Amino acid sequence: MGDTTTRKRWGLGTQILIGMVVGSALGAVFGESVTIVQPLGDLFIRLLVLAAVPLIFFNLLAGLTTLSDVRTFGRLATKTMSYFVVTDLIALSLGMGAMLVLKPGVGMQLTEEVGETVGEVPAIADVLLGMVPTNIFEAFAAGNVVQLVVVSVFLGVATLMLNGPVKNRLSQGYQDVAALFRRLVDLILLIAPVGIAALMAVTVGRYGTQLIGPMTKFLVGVWACQFIVVCGYMILLRVFTDRRPLAFLRDTGLLWATTAATTSSLASLSVGLEMAEKINLPRQIYSFTLPLGAQLNKDGTAVMLGAVLIFTAQAAGVSFSPAAFVTILLVGLLLSEGSGGIPGGGFVIALIFVQAFNLPIEIAAIVGGIYRLVDMGNTTVNIMGDMVGTSLVVQSEVGRA
Repeated sequence: MGDTTTRKRWGLGTQILIGMVVGSALGAVFGESVTIVQPLGDLFIRLLVLAAVPLIFFNLLAGLTTLSDVRTFGRLATKTMSYFVVTDLIALSLGMGAMLVLKPGVGMQLTEEVGETVGEVPAIADVLLGMVPTNIFEAFAAGNVVQLVVVSVFLGVATLMLNGPVKNRLSQGYQDVAALFRRLVDLILLIAPVGIAALMAVTVGRYGTQLIGPMTKFLVGVWACQFIVVCGYMILLRVFTDRRPLAFLRDTGLLWATTAATTSSLASLSVGLEMAEKINLPRQIYSFTLPLGAQLNKDGTAVMLGAVLIFTAQAAGVSFSPAAFVTILLVGLLLSEGSGGIPGGGFVIALIFVQAFNLPIEIAAIVGGIYRLVDMGNTTVNIMGDMVGTSLVVQSEVGRA
């Protein structure tokens, strides 16, 4: 009886915090042998992704069909995309600036074997065309977030253009299915303390020793920049919204535990939608901004991209002219918005970024040894940027209803 009361009093957030501490301790004690528990963490990620794909689709439809008209949606989209572009460019600049100051690549001679090519920088036309699926079921099967957003937007706008009982029935149906999948997320989160504990144990056990060595300066630089970005978010919240930073971080704490443990924007999106509901963000706004941000707003990844590029250039003895940084920013923006919402997706993008400027990717591949540690910050900052951006858009809409 007492144990049950204690578990209820602790709450899910406290249980997850305990799980992270226990998992980290197990990883430190048992080292790589603790990877035996990795299937538990992988199962947690799979379940979150399972719920995320249909939840994104129907939650966005449910939100869009409550808007007053198509013009309102256009205004929201303009504000959201403007925020994404500006913050990504700032994050890229911070990542490059930190490496220029710390110079972690100077004097490094380490190399890592990689394939000859890892991909290429996509053309803008290809990126835009890739946002529109030729088969809606294929988009669902692949879990392509941006394609699902596009399909949802088309269907949502089409629903808004209907009249009478047909529109009302569809809108109610979208809301009912979205409620079903939100309840599924609640069910999945019951195993979050165990899943996150397993993921933290594996991370510390496998990568903890690599915090000591030549990559320490690089990692500290990236984390410092990401911390600066987070501080910038909190300033934006404090100045432009009625939310208080500490309360915001406390109320959404479960989300940051999930981002750090899973390093997956897509898996974390399920929890992000739940947290947005919890802190009373309007569904018609967060159901659009959060899924879109999970694909297009990658401030944490942008910091890493800028850092990897300059780190590689320093190790290779290459310097860039001031004019070249304009091209670097544009290419980095394009690539950061194309990185996948799965663990490790940003690392492949980093190699493509380095290759685009004719730098040796075998040097950039050194980062792969600690990428999981980098990605914990990437994912957390990516998702936090989406949540803060949503709050800013919501505040800008106050009084328009």
